[in-house]
Amino acid sequence: MPAEPAAVEFRIDRRSGVATYLQIVQQTKQALRLGVLEPGDRLPTAREVVEATAINPNTVLKAYRELEREGLVEARRGLGTFVRRTLGGAPDATAADAPLRTELADWARRARAAGLERDDVGALFTAVLDSTYGTYGSYGAYRTNGMNDTNGTDSAGRSHEGDQER
Repeated sequence: MPAEPAAVEFRIDRRSGVATYLQIVQQTKQALRLGVLEPGDRLPTAREVVEATAINPNTVLKAYRELEREGLVEARRGLGTFVRRTLGGAPDATAADAPLRTELADWARRARAAGLERDDVGALFTAVLDSTYGTYGSYGAYRTNGMNDTNGTDSAGRSHEGDQER
């Protein structure tokens, strides 16, 4: 019996300045927060990610190890990597978020109708988030990766310079 297809596909932005493995970690966490991934779901295999994104398999494995270290996924030998737990709020978080999602979708449509490009909307949204939750520095929307300043170190002082695929 063939394995069930993975519930998430990774999109790598080579121009973002964010290390490739961190993009995978961030996208997985976002999928967990939004309910796209749930406990028991299988992540794409390293081979599947490599075929879809043309990145180094070690980069995928590094991302999966980080997610495993955080207790979000578990590797099952010969079977793949599976989600252990979700992120966000209560189990009903998706239902609770529905009105906010609707408002945000309406706002995004208005912004597009007003002539704002996707990057403009992203910058505006990030600026509002920064003013609401506190400023996160030059990483903008990618600040969910644990970085705490603009010099490329994480909260433990480890440098992530050079993590970007070359």
